[in-house]
Amino acid sequence: MVRDMAKIQFLQLPVPPPSYFAATGNVPLAAASLASCLESKQDPILGISPIVIPPEDTDSLGDLDLIDRICKEGPDFLGLSLYLWNTERSLYIAKEVKKRNPDIQILIGGPEVNEDNPYVLGETGFDIAVSGEAEHSFRSLMKGLLNKESLENFENVAHRKSDGTLSPFGVSVPANFPLTDFPSPYTTGHLQVNPKRSTYLETVRGCKSQCTYCFYPKSSQSLRTLDIKETIHLISNLKGKGAKELVFLDPTFNHRPGFESFLDAIAEVNADGQMTMFAELRSEGVTPKLATKLRKAGFNRIELGLQSVNEETLKRVKRYGSPHKVAEVAKMLAGEGIDLLLDLIIGLPGDTPDDVERGIHFFLEHGLGEWVQAFPLSVLPGTSMRKDAKKEGLIFMPTPPYRILETPTFSQEALRDSVYFAEDLLERRLDEFPRPFLCEWNPKVSDRFDWYPENSTEKRKLASFQSMERGTRHQSIWFHPETLSKNLAQILNSMGEKIEKEPFCTIDFVIELVEVPNTKDIQSIETFLDSKRKSYLSRTLAYRGENLQHRLVFVIPREMEPLRNWRNSLDGSESFLVYETIPAESIQSLDPEESHFYLVEGERITPKDWAHLKDTMDPETINFVSRKWEERWSIEVLGYGEI
Repeated sequence: MVRDMAKIQFLQLPVPPPSYFAATGNVPLAAASLASCLESKQDPILGISPIVIPPEDTDSLGDLDLIDRICKEGPDFLGLSLYLWNTERSLYIAKEVKKRNPDIQILIGGPEVNEDNPYVLGETGFDIAVSGEAEHSFRSLMKGLLNKESLENFENVAHRKSDGTLSPFGVSVPANFPLTDFPSPYTTGHLQVNPKRSTYLETVRGCKSQCTYCFYPKSSQSLRTLDIKETIHLISNLKGKGAKELVFLDPTFNHRPGFESFLDAIAEVNADGQMTMFAELRSEGVTPKLATKLRKAGFNRIELGLQSVNEETLKRVKRYGSPHKVAEVAKMLAGEGIDLLLDLIIGLPGDTPDDVERGIHFFLEHGLGEWVQAFPLSVLPGTSMRKDAKKEGLIFMPTPPYRILETPTFSQEALRDSVYFAEDLLERRLDEFPRPFLCEWNPKVSDRFDWYPENSTEKRKLASFQSMERGTRHQSIWFHPETLSKNLAQILNSMGEKIEKEPFCTIDFVIELVEVPNTKDIQSIETFLDSKRKSYLSRTLAYRGENLQHRLVFVIPREMEPLRNWRNSLDGSESFLVYETIPAESIQSLDPEESHFYLVEGERITPKDWAHLKDTMDPETINFVSRKWEERWSIEVLGYGEI
């Protein structure tokens, strides 16, 4: 008897970007690698057909359409790669798919799947959890599932028992297979090279460093590498497929053996400079000679982690190293024309607000301030820091982003104020800004819905609102009330219905005002939206009073002085934004000294107008009704494009 070919779909959801036209950077390398490992030439897993849901779909589809897509195709298995940014949405989709089709077996894996993550293991929408580096375990698991074997003794695997509870994980076995055991997903066709996106690749797994805040040491402490010949063959293949930017995901790029020879080999295959490259280095061991070789190989961006200027803290978190060495190497690389990312973590055990201040001043004194990225600590599952959190007195969010809330040397207020202080010194915002989507309605795309009172004559847009049950991953809901007070109950009801239907979509709730709003009405909306903070995206900027997932925006007309006076009376600490609509003809009259937000109407924007907006205004304060101009602004001015 011939068994029908089983199907497994892999879903790896993207990092939700801050704005509609921002790139997600989504390259589902993990999902595609699992698909490829089933098709190993030496020992393919027979009877299973793997499919990776492409990033073009995961980047654009809303919750309902994504669930519909999976259920319509009806796979036998669904595999989900869980990361900090996508865990909650992935588990929600798993649960909804399971409701519709209980026969689909759902598997989860990735850095979030660990014995010390009760949040994930306490969810019920999946059947099987796989921890650690997965290819080897996953192949054995799929063989067992296809043969309907008991899962009791599978390494690194926990399974749903008949009573609905999750079994303990099988024996934890670290990965030790050579990286050459399984083909690259770029060569098997499970992952496409897109010249408009970065191309991610791994040439090393494992990390010799023992940083307590990092997941890599648990994954594997021994380095396993693709040798130079194999790596250059892969890079040549990627170049031939049109790759423009290579992103090396190797935990510490310059820890691989024969690093100098490796750079020489890359420089040879990239002699025409067709590709640019990015990697993360440790500063130790980087010499002027290596810096030059990095530049010749095509590296135009390098990340260096200082993490803290306090050397006692660096020892405590097993980062070690010298801040002065980081600065020395950073200047060395900058001298070669390489852009930098210089990391500073706020809230490490032992650090104080004074250490953060000293860290920012340290970078500024070395002329490196433009490249600093300072961010609060996340206490990640699977790390030594998570294991010792109670002993260290660390209080953190139990759900993504697991952000530190308090330490013995940092209060909640001090953590927040340290971010603001760093921004004041660096003269720029460090977090991504939740830029609302305010473009005109397009009947071909389900990304804007307009609500009008029942007696409205706007039948065309009223019809669009009636179909607002499902939309794109990022969408806007526009409310056009008679007055906010009169229609508040209906607005809140519609917001609630939409969030219930698509709880993990990014939604901009936009309210057009015709009179000065009542403060209590605004507070009612804010309280309601705050009660819906149930995702990584909604919580990541909570310490700033901002909501990256459900944004509240008020739009006011240009010539209504009472509304402008109300807008001018706000102190900037509000959780909502206020945009003033202006015709394109008024662009030249905008004063950069007035820190307001503007929504530019019209399609006719002259080069002179564009230059005035670009050269004199804060770019985050300008939005466009026109989709063409909003996309151009996002990519050209804000730098939100893929590459």
